[in-house]
Amino acid sequence: MTVESFNASAYLLDRQVEGGRGGRPALAGPLGVLTYAELAERVAELAAGFLAAGVRPEERVMLVATDRPETVITFCALLRMGAIAVPVSTMYNGMELSELLRDARARVVVATPECAAVAREALAKAPEARTLILTGEPAEGETGAESAGVRVLAWADILAEGQRGGPSAPYDTWFDSPGFWLYTSGTTGRPKAAMHRHGSIARVCETYASQVLGIGPGDRCYSVARLFFAYGLGNSLLFPFSAGATSILDPVRATPGGAVERLTADRPSLFFAGPAFFAALLNTGAPVEAFSSVRLATSAGEALPAEIYRRFTGRYGVDIIDGLGSTEALHIFISNRPGEVRPGTSGTVVPGYEARLVDDRGAPVADGEPGHLLVRGDSVATGYWCRTATTRQVFQGEWLRTGDTYTRSEDGFYTCLGRSNDMIKAGGIWVSPMEVEGRLIQHPSVAECAVVAHRDAAGLEEVVACVVPVPGQPVDAGELIAFCREGLAAFKRPREVLELAGLPKTATGKIQRAVVRDLVAEMLRK
Repeated sequence: MTVESFNASAYLLDRQVEGGRGGRPALAGPLGVLTYAELAERVAELAAGFLAAGVRPEERVMLVATDRPETVITFCALLRMGAIAVPVSTMYNGMELSELLRDARARVVVATPECAAVAREALAKAPEARTLILTGEPAEGETGAESAGVRVLAWADILAEGQRGGPSAPYDTWFDSPGFWLYTSGTTGRPKAAMHRHGSIARVCETYASQVLGIGPGDRCYSVARLFFAYGLGNSLLFPFSAGATSILDPVRATPGGAVERLTADRPSLFFAGPAFFAALLNTGAPVEAFSSVRLATSAGEALPAEIYRRFTGRYGVDIIDGLGSTEALHIFISNRPGEVRPGTSGTVVPGYEARLVDDRGAPVADGEPGHLLVRGDSVATGYWCRTATTRQVFQGEWLRTGDTYTRSEDGFYTCLGRSNDMIKAGGIWVSPMEVEGRLIQHPSVAECAVVAHRDAAGLEEVVACVVPVPGQPVDAGELIAFCREGLAAFKRPREVLELAGLPKTATGKIQRAVVRDLVAEMLRK
């Protein structure tokens, strides 16, 4: 049986050069500009250099890397030569990173300068990882030497070797060939690798990027989410390259001030962030003129409260399309549409995907009734690496169990009620944390909030709200409880309102509700 060749690197880069866009900027930002022709050439050369250095097709190569051109070149070069790129969070310490190395059994690690020290520490604790490739300047005498069995190579030397030997042709991969892994905690706690195929890249580009974003060659993309996240990988690499657009990279951690700087200097047309970052831009008073080039903003990671949507669009005049995606599905599969936003919802199903809501027994639920969300589409991962039981729990035949509880309206709009394990049963009735948070955020004194369950002295669940005040605004717990009572059914109102200086969040900006629950338990014990 003949299988048609498909290589994602050729799909993203060679196709643009062959289509006459080689002179257009592929990468921009504070580290400079690379055209599509320059980027494609370096990717082919680095792929050849990796092969010469002993990297093998279909083996894992871990990237501990900030958003730099070298990171993009490395990711695409690994796809080109048939190896499996494994980008991981730059937030990990050495011990956490060593655990991922042992889990992935990667022999080779590529690290950017900011991550070199952590990578060295991790390799010392991961006996199967034998080669460290540094994109920055190695220490004197470090290159080529072995320390504790680890060989250190300079990324520039590998590129130069590929240039001497000539660029590498794409490896004969197929649509279903393993392409890259993305680690996620997802619905089940400890990090695990979602395994994605080369073809998954084409599918998210042809569905969400093309049919929802409407991305084109004239677009310039700036993402608050970094490349090692599924959301950021799509925003800053897959989507712009699939359309011949420009990706704006910044190696530093995104802050409201830094985002304003990039917006002002690089003039993106597409801006990608999460609800917490949109709230932070509002709270820090980011100037309106910074968004003058932005035609559309997107939000993902967790549901965007309707009030933050209204405040942001009212102040900046930029529409935000909120959507739902996951690492396991690679990107967004339910989304609002430009000009057709229903605030407080995740929108409707993206073309190319199907979704359904089921009860605890797996039976379909009626419109308006809460249910567990399942989705299917051709970008869904093949499973988790070496996690058979968890794979069977989450990947159910063609369907991916997302771990979210949603309702669907009669006209197909999906509304998030929270993660399935975050729902609160107060007085025997289910309460959605998202609904209570959506009410609280409407109060002028509340900048951010998180609603969680707490068991009272009798062991019964009650609704507790943690709020971060708007600077200069006092928090009046009684007033906020009354405010909720006015806008919600009585059983949904918080029984306690606690003030916090800030909410604990993950690296993607998601609220760490388990940590919030622990804080509530501790505060209410006193």
